[in-house]
Amino acid sequence: MNPALHAPVLFLLVVTAFLALWFKNLLHSILTLGIFSLLLALEFYILRAPDVALAEAAIGAGLTTTIFIITLRACSPKTPKTPQNRDRGGNS
Repeated sequence: MNPALHAPVLFLLVVTAFLALWFKNLLHSILTLGIFSLLLALEFYILRAPDVALAEAAIGAGLTTTIFIITLRACSPKTPKTPQNRDRGGNS
């Protein structure tokens, strides 16, 4: 376990965690959490736990991020439909 590998990854973990809380846009926060999960998977791999790293990458970064994005799209307010140029002259 080389400390030179741990320091940058741990620093980036702290930065991405802060950015996930700092962003006002929820989509940006969700994507930052996905990056956080990938960095965490990298840290697990550096710590010689490849099975945990694979599970974190698949579930944490892949599945959870996808579910968050689907939920965000389902809960976002729909834009009202505006009437398109209606024909004022009768039937045509």
